[in-house]
Amino acid sequence: MAEILRPPRDGWQPLIERSLEALPRAALSAQPVWQDAAQRKTCLQALGQLLELVVLWNRRVDLTAARSAEELVDLYLSDAWVLAASDPDDGARWIDVGSGAGAPGLVLQLLRPARELTLVEPRAKRVAFLRTAVGQLRLDTQIVAERSDSLGASSHDVAVSRATLPPEQWLAEGARLARRSVWVLLARGAAPSRPGWQVASEVDYEWPLTQVPRRALCFTRTPEPPVSLSQSAAAGAQTRRD
Repeated sequence: MAEILRPPRDGWQPLIERSLEALPRAALSAQPVWQDAAQRKTCLQALGQLLELVVLWNRRVDLTAARSAEELVDLYLSDAWVLAASDPDDGARWIDVGSGAGAPGLVLQLLRPARELTLVEPRAKRVAFLRTAVGQLRLDTQIVAERSDSLGASSHDVAVSRATLPPEQWLAEGARLARRSVWVLLARGAAPSRPGWQVASEVDYEWPLTQVPRRALCFTRTPEPPVSLSQSAAAGAQTRRD
């Protein structure tokens, strides 16, 4: 019989703090995610609320494979923190595909509340959970109860997904959806590749409480090669002949 996921006896904050203490050193020299201590406190309290809600819903809906409080904190916080710290541009429109129980999308929204974020999830029970969480946490997050292949191409600036598709397939779908960049989150294995896209940045880190190795790869479009003066002149001459 599978172990029942339970909240920690001392509450979520000690585990969250332990994770945060390790993440900046293990992952990257982060841009400040919070402007002040009050904003930090509000965010972490909301994260505790979210984790409590996950545990409650998980008793009747199979939301997560996490079987310990430590694993749940790692699952929700670590990847979202790396994304928030690596890309501080809150003017970009983000999309999280296959959001499931909200990792990393909901926590990314808590960390970057000004960011425009859309969660895409086709499964009805998980959509119900996401809507409940967004309502209780008073987030402005948009929820699309469809598959990502129903969405238009280049509809967002940045696309991310966690374990929804194999990496190669996700990079292809993310490249279809995103104008600027695609984040690929890996536990192990080789990085995917796609013609016309390149790895712009890479973060190697661990989930601090469970020591699971992680990689976050940010893909951007490969710049077009500059057109030389001779090529430009030749193209002009061809146009005049035509």
